[in-house]
Amino acid sequence: MANTRSPITQFYNCRVLRDHALVEDCLYVQDGKIIDPAKMFWDEQRVPDVRINCQGGIVSPGYIDLQINGAYGYDFSNDTDMIEEAVSNISKGLLLQGCTAYCPTTVSSRPEVYHKVLSHLGPRAGSIERGAAVLGAHIEGPFISPQKKGAHELATLRTAARGLADFDECYGLDNLRKHVAYVTMAPEVEGVLDAIPDLIAATGINISSGHSNATTAVANQAHRSGAKMITHLFNAMHAFHQRDPGIIGLLGAAESRPFYGIICDGIHVHPHSVMIAYYAHPQGACLVTDAMSAQCLPDGAYKLGEMDVDVHSGHVYIKDTSTIAGSIISLAECVRNFIKFTGASKVEALENATLHPAQMLGIESVKGSLTFGADADILVLDDNLFVQRIFIAGAEATSENVKFNKKL
Repeated sequence: MANTRSPITQFYNCRVLRDHALVEDCLYVQDGKIIDPAKMFWDEQRVPDVRINCQGGIVSPGYIDLQINGAYGYDFSNDTDMIEEAVSNISKGLLLQGCTAYCPTTVSSRPEVYHKVLSHLGPRAGSIERGAAVLGAHIEGPFISPQKKGAHELATLRTAARGLADFDECYGLDNLRKHVAYVTMAPEVEGVLDAIPDLIAATGINISSGHSNATTAVANQAHRSGAKMITHLFNAMHAFHQRDPGIIGLLGAAESRPFYGIICDGIHVHPHSVMIAYYAHPQGACLVTDAMSAQCLPDGAYKLGEMDVDVHSGHVYIKDTSTIAGSIISLAECVRNFIKFTGASKVEALENATLHPAQMLGIESVKGSLTFGADADILVLDDNLFVQRIFIAGAEATSENVKFNKKL
């Protein structure tokens, strides 16, 4: 609860993203939270202590990236001996991009990697000192299809023939409970489909279907069993076919449809495919970067987990192959590209990087919206959706007060 004596900040001369519309209004912040100004005006008879002129700009919740493998030279799966350094620097760097919360993502790894790093990737609040909020890890693999492994190391992949016991051995169920937001798995892999309800009941995590050769029937079963998302739609999955559209077919389901991550860099997914997904299920779109360690660094040789990758001209490939291995795009660029690719409104594009990711994780009361009581993670944007100002927990983040290092 806000301290009635603490300062109140007013954002004015702006259009606030609220209730699926841009509304000419003011926004009020106290103690790092969005507040209802009625109490301030009528009960306490106070005026704001600080007034921020937004110059007619758009006020949006901060962006949320559900899938990012690394940035600024650091990799969450590879830099296991400096994982705290990686989290600290990536969190601060992402904050200055306008990404105020994220899920650090690990690629398929051996059990010892998970047991070493997951406790460092659990939820932590965002601030000027810590950078973007960490929402819990996204574990991508290793219970995925060898046929759709993408940039995951084949030797690390496994099945779940023993059900929960295999997940416990691989990740540690206590790690899942405490430190993990969601896990990507392929429902057709032995033991996975049957284990989904038990895994959710035992740990409370979210499940996403991905890196999968599943038929539509199996994907539907996984969704009905509790899988609520599709990882990087169109990539590393059963290709669309008119008689069996695979996981992609869930976007045409008559009943509830899952959320889906989609990478709008113009490389992973053709703009026409982005538009098809948008028209099929606009309320499910979650823009993700799937960025890797080379984000914001020069072209060259890098690591994605244990895999060697080459980065050149915006493309990332496993070394000496044509297999895509993540991206180097920012979430702010994805938002602008989504409008370019689909003709969607600014509201829709912004909600794809704010509200929808928060809804997928079930945290929309505190993240991804500007509702009263939500965390005051705020962006001020111009009409072309370029970030002008960034606030986390109500405090403005700038290159002067947020310092971080790159690993070159």
